[in-house]
Amino acid sequence: MQTQISTTRRSVLKGGVGLVGLGAFAGLAGGRAFAQDKPTLVNSIRSLSNPYHASWNQGGEAFAKSVGCEYVTLVTEGDSEKGISDIRAVLARTGGNAVVNVDPNDAADARPIVEACINAGAHVLTQWNKPADLHPWDHDPYYVAHVSFDGQRYGEEIAKILFQTIGGSGGILALGGTLSNTVAIERKSGLDAALAASPDVELLDFQVADWQSAKAFDVVSAWLTRFGPDIKGIWCANDDMGVGALEALRAEGLDGQVPIVGIDGIKTAVEAVRSGEFAATVSSDPFWQGAMGLSIPYHARIGTFDVAKEPRDHREFYGTATVVTKDSAEEFYRTNIEATPELDFNDLWGRASGQIREG
Repeated sequence: MQTQISTTRRSVLKGGVGLVGLGAFAGLAGGRAFAQDKPTLVNSIRSLSNPYHASWNQGGEAFAKSVGCEYVTLVTEGDSEKGISDIRAVLARTGGNAVVNVDPNDAADARPIVEACINAGAHVLTQWNKPADLHPWDHDPYYVAHVSFDGQRYGEEIAKILFQTIGGSGGILALGGTLSNTVAIERKSGLDAALAASPDVELLDFQVADWQSAKAFDVVSAWLTRFGPDIKGIWCANDDMGVGALEALRAEGLDGQVPIVGIDGIKTAVEAVRSGEFAATVSSDPFWQGAMGLSIPYHARIGTFDVAKEPRDHREFYGTATVVTKDSAEEFYRTNIEATPELDFNDLWGRASGQIREG
């Protein structure tokens, strides 16, 4: 059973079926419930209206169903204070008998979220964003792992594909995520690296659109007036902004003439790769992130493995992403969009591809 919590802190306190019963065990063993009682599984994400996080949520639902646990969805809508307070409320409501998988709104949000989980005796896994000096191995056993994907690598890779698509020269525009977001910073550094290696490609302008298609639409619409035919391609730090950029191009009859690249591998972006409107996207498999981001800390909680004995490349690791281009789009669409991904929820480290670089 799933409880979706996406409005206010009060809705968290009132929302989850079965949460009151779980909370009745508060105060035992430092606020944790009896071990034999199944924990509440919590996914904290940005927005269910974003196709990427909607797929993340579906993965969480699938894992929760597989282990017969209560499932709660928290939605921040880009509000850091709300994201932190909603998690604290669920921890209080469950007496700490919870497993939390969180995509913090900003890097700074990870610390209070992790501290709240530790204090409550809940197991937590963070994804994408955290301060560089916050490490799971310093907070055993409750801070189980941090998962990211190499933003610099894939930001550079899609830039190179874009440059190749436009013939290696000309003006491009770029849309970034929120400035304080770790992955947004990494992806922009990848773009910068590609530009440094491609002197014939000019960055006409870079603007932040906060990961949102509506903001991207407005920015690109203004760019079309400002730069006109000088625009040869558009680099986007995620697919949702890429979709907004595509809609702006379509409004001017320029779709398919100005290639776009993005990251996330959402359905609309993959369809655009198939049609030639996108040159590429990158899938981190949000279904996997939503499911395995719960499975790993859940298995730590039930004692499948000893957190303290795991190597550091299982505690802070890059997941495996897939670059989708015209050549691979049809197969990717068939196996990942039309079909529900099949996962082995017990394969905890199968997609770990190395320890996250520091600095």
